[in-house]
Amino acid sequence: MDVKTVLYDVSDHVATITLNRPEAMNSFNQAMLEDFARIWQTVKADDDVHAVVLRSAGERAFCTGMDVKQGIDREANVWSRTDPGEFLSPKLNRVWKPLVCAVHGMAAGGAFYWLNEADIVICSEDATFFDPHVSYGLTAALEPIGLARRIPLGETLRIALLGLDERLSAARALQIGLVSEVLPRDELWSRADDIARIIAAKPPAAIQGTVRAIWESLDATRSHALRTGLAYTEIGNPVGKAEVDRSQVQRRRWTLR
Repeated sequence: MDVKTVLYDVSDHVATITLNRPEAMNSFNQAMLEDFARIWQTVKADDDVHAVVLRSAGERAFCTGMDVKQGIDREANVWSRTDPGEFLSPKLNRVWKPLVCAVHGMAAGGAFYWLNEADIVICSEDATFFDPHVSYGLTAALEPIGLARRIPLGETLRIALLGLDERLSAARALQIGLVSEVLPRDELWSRADDIARIIAAKPPAAIQGTVRAIWESLDATRSHALRTGLAYTEIGNPVGKAEVDRSQVQRRRWTLR
């Protein structure tokens, strides 16, 4: 796969994507949008990939949103324009393989395209989260709309409305459920890889069906979601059971979080 702005590697059923524009604090430009369009199609089609880790090169930032110096391609006709999330976001690309995001440094603005659709987000102690849109006179809409489905509404509004004047710390992100684990910086990547490998070792049909059922439920009423979920158990469970020796599962060790 020919990609220019990221590193992509697959090992033991885990695809590791590393944003690789540290000189621009891993902000996304048109090339990165196009790279992710290829990546998500590859991840979706490659049955050897069971789980995905997203991380970033450099020391300062996970991602600071769109590269304002380079920008991205825009249609002249406003009604023909597309959301960058159509390139960047796994769920908008119907990728049901779990995504683990490992965040360090600054995660701002358009970084939430990934965080909002990640299945597990962990971060280092130096991570900070903020959305600068309103400080620059821009409406904050797409990123906080996605964020409001992950964290309390009041927290989403505070991030969106305070802009550059406040950053969410790693500790606060843990308190409100934006991240599920905070680690020293030097342990972040290995922990993300461990989590992804644990997931990737499980039957992929069961994992992908679980991810799809839960995410699609967010767009449905409770009753409709339950009916669809029942159908997914009928589709996915026979495949999953055929791949698992239940006695071996019972003897595995577990960890307490």
